[in-house]
Amino acid sequence: MQRSLRTFHPQWHQFGRRWWFKQPPLLRPFHTTSPFAAIKPFILSDPGEGIKEVQIIQWFVEPEARVEQFDKLCEVQSDKASIEITSRYDGVIKKLHYEADDTVQVGKTLQPLCDIDVLSQVEAEDEAAVETTAEQAGSPSSPQQPQKAAEQYQSEVQEHGKPQQDTPTPRSNGKHSTLATPAVRGLLKDLNIDISQVTGTGKDGRILKEDVQNHHATASSSSSSRTPEASSTNTTASGQTETPITLTPIQAQMFKTMTRSLSIPHFLYADELDITALSRLRITLNDNNNKQKEHPKLSYLPFVIKALALALHRYPILNARIDTSTSSSQPRLIMRSQINIGVAMDTPQGLIVPNIKSAPSLSILEIAAEIARLSALARAGKLSPQDLTGGTFTVSNIGSIGGTYVAPIIASGTEVGILGLGRARTVAGFDGEGKVVRKEVMHMGWSADHRVVDGATVARCAEEVRGWVEKPEGMVVSLR
Repeated sequence: MQRSLRTFHPQWHQFGRRWWFKQPPLLRPFHTTSPFAAIKPFILSDPGEGIKEVQIIQWFVEPEARVEQFDKLCEVQSDKASIEITSRYDGVIKKLHYEADDTVQVGKTLQPLCDIDVLSQVEAEDEAAVETTAEQAGSPSSPQQPQKAAEQYQSEVQEHGKPQQDTPTPRSNGKHSTLATPAVRGLLKDLNIDISQVTGTGKDGRILKEDVQNHHATASSSSSSRTPEASSTNTTASGQTETPITLTPIQAQMFKTMTRSLSIPHFLYADELDITALSRLRITLNDNNNKQKEHPKLSYLPFVIKALALALHRYPILNARIDTSTSSSQPRLIMRSQINIGVAMDTPQGLIVPNIKSAPSLSILEIAAEIARLSALARAGKLSPQDLTGGTFTVSNIGSIGGTYVAPIIASGTEVGILGLGRARTVAGFDGEGKVVRKEVMHMGWSADHRVVDGATVARCAEEVRGWVEKPEGMVVSLR
């Protein structure tokens, strides 16, 4: 019986007195699967600090251009700074949903910035975004496109061993690549001028306001027989010409911020600083820096910021913020351990306030270097969100432009105070013996949120700042 069993059933095996059945292994043939190509909607994510919309300055890519991760797609302007948006995928640009000057809403639930043909798995929310975009455009998405892209990709792999890489297209002079600030683009739109027809004279070919004005004047006087283009400019019965201009994102945000500041009851405090000793010290330090050529030129501002940072340590309520998120009827005061001094800066894009992180721990030379770094980035419109967020108190040095007296306004909803500095000037004064001497003075104006800060606290903090500024050698003892 055992022999016949072994003869007819070779898969049976004997182990001692027992028989075991061993299933022969199943052979599964290998096969290849075509790569899955699909349209991936590129959603513009929130750049931070509650930014809801941005304006496109320029595109770095065009449809059918191949991109890789971290390649630049476009440059956008928020209400704080310009930001370069980079790709999160490898693929081919299929469609740009916006043109230069258009305003883009941020967030996953809104229309994507562009569509990228990628070779990867697509999430359900991405498919829904593509379908929504296709319905809004009035043309259904074709299911044959991913298959065609996959077949093309596979043929390239079989022929060359790897997919062909497109040669980067040089930047053209079209709408997708011309450099210009949002204010200049708004002027172009108001004058109905094609941006590609204007020759830029700024850095890297950037179009300036003067370029637009010169082009408009030349086009207007070149031919009297040419039909004038439609314009939104209106002329009143009295001959007054009115031309509406759209606010830039920074100007629009300033409009909202200053309107909101009207709800804050301001306590104003003003005093005068005797900066005679500080002026002599500053001249001496700058002479030494000129010889070494290692540090930036010192102005009065780094000394004032250092004195303010030391004073805020003693009066932390001026470094706090008001929290009304839980209940507007029962607000809370949030005390903050880190002192980040914001510096108001005038830029071609408008007023912005980057801040110096951990100002008490920096030396005066380090504060001056940080101011120089932030100023350069602000003029170029390249400030990062980290530079623009986290401020706890603001200093406005309007005196560097002009003006003896200043009454600053609290513009930030996360701060309870601001210090404004007027222009330094020379006056006649009296010394301790009653003799007339030459003095250099500077006006300082304080504003505080009177809902949580009383006037006595502001006066005491201002006196401490004045003491350190008028006797700068005292700050040496408090340096860390």
